[in-house]
Amino acid sequence: MTALLEVEGLEISFGSLAAVRGASLQVNKGETHCLVGESGCGKSVTALSIMGLLARNGRRDARVLRFDGTDLLALNERAMSRLRGNRLAMIFQEPMTSLNPAYTVGSQMIEVMQRHRGATRAAALARAEELLARVRITSPGMRLGQYPHQLSGGLRQRVMIAMALMCSPELLIADEPTTALDVTVQAQILRLLSDLQKDLGLAILLITHDLGVVARTAHRVSVMYAGEVVESAPVAQLFTKPMHPYTRGLLDCVPVPGKVRRDQPLGSIPGMVPRMTQSFRGCAFVERCTLARPDCAGEIVRHRLAAQHDYLCQIPPDRVTAP
Repeated sequence: MTALLEVEGLEISFGSLAAVRGASLQVNKGETHCLVGESGCGKSVTALSIMGLLARNGRRDARVLRFDGTDLLALNERAMSRLRGNRLAMIFQEPMTSLNPAYTVGSQMIEVMQRHRGATRAAALARAEELLARVRITSPGMRLGQYPHQLSGGLRQRVMIAMALMCSPELLIADEPTTALDVTVQAQILRLLSDLQKDLGLAILLITHDLGVVARTAHRVSVMYAGEVVESAPVAQLFTKPMHPYTRGLLDCVPVPGKVRRDQPLGSIPGMVPRMTQSFRGCAFVERCTLARPDCAGEIVRHRLAAQHDYLCQIPPDRVTAP
């Protein structure tokens, strides 16, 4: 498959805080790549850096940060804004804070197409109504005249998806798009994204901490911990042969029907994600890892099992026992 987004050695810092440390991932055309990990691992800030939306005190650097052959690091803000919302689009975690409460849904949606495509108001409104219908919102013409507070959480999230699709982007970044929704609506949104991907040929970078979402939607998975991508693999391989202790710990936390007894506690990973500084060396997971060794304080090795499966750990592949 052809790589649409290439990220190699991404570094993001805020003062002395190292939010992302040497992260690498690749999103191919037409695939869903899930970026997974617990809160505070650097998933959202990675997405914001790709979109060029870091806070002013944020510093971004990378060996490679390329979208469809274009070096994103070389673009100024004007050039980046031509990509953002046009060929690159993002759905944020909480739609109520992303949508402007003072403007109608329609006025916010048409602004995207008018700016990037020079469309007339009538053409942009027609496109907005078409997309609202496509994301399965009933009475789309009426919804265009409503304000965000008049919509439910599920409808607001569908509006955000429709807005992101206004200019037919090639890459859609979805930052935990189902976190604030109930289980039934979550399933509907995930099914909707999957259907849109098949119909439009979208590439999707989906950020989540829910391994159930990963299992249902992903083609490939990158597991992130303390700003590093500690394991990356095709989804089936990650679930059947996890190699990094953190990945294995995450999977152990997922209750399996028929295997987890009701009177037994659920799995957990003790401790918390550490606050990383730019001077930190060694394995960030060492304090929480049951397999830690003295050499974990040194430079960590990246093992490559296959062309598409690698992990960052001192433990060699032949010493990792089956899950």
